[in-house]
Parts: sequence; C-alpha cells; structure tokens
Amino acid sequence: MNKIANCRMRCVLLVALFTVQSVWADVPTFTIEIRGHLFYPAQLVVPANTKIKLIVINQDPTPEEFESYELNREKVIMGGAKATIFIGPLKPGDYPFFGEFNPKTAQGLIRVEN
Repeated sequence: MNKIANCRMRCVLLVALFTVQSVWADVPTFTIEIRGHLFYPAQLVVPANTKIKLIVINQDPTPEEFESYELNREKVIMGGAKATIFIGPLKPGDYPFFGEFNPKTAQGLIRVEN
C-alpha cells in the first residue's frame, strides 16, 4: 500500500471514530442504582422513539442481573460495579425489568412516553 492510500485509510478511520463517539455523546443517559436488592428509581420515564443509554450501578456487595423480556436485555452487574445498556428506540408503553437473582424484590419499570 502506498503512502497516500495509507494516509487516506487512516483519515477515514479517524472520521469514523469521531462520528461514532459523537453519536454516542448525543444519546440521552439515565441511571438506575441497585441498593438492598431494590432498583432506584423503580420507575424510569424515558422519551419515545429515542435510543437511550442506561447506566446500572450495583451498590450491593453481591451480583445482580438486570433482565427484561420486553426489552430483550439481560446483563449481570457484579457487586460494586456498573454496566451500560443501550435500549430503544421504543414505542410508548411500559417495559418491566427485574433482578434475576432477587426477582421478588428487585423489580422496576421503564415507562416510555411521547
């Protein structure tokens, strides 16, 4: 590969990287904490038809799994750790989620509104 082609390839990769970072920066971010095997807040209201970034922070010393059949997501978050979960865009409605390891107490709802 000659120097000009190599330079062009690097430029294309840099532009792609900055574009991806810019798109991620524009995604609305919401945070849920796990404390005492409960989600705080237990209900989160998010905008319809918008991709969102959900940060789940596990304040408990034990792991928990964020799970939602309606959102088609499951993610284990170790004790004292956090996880990022991208969801959406979603239609208006209610999307329940729960903690797989403590399903009786760790329950929540994402309400999607216009």
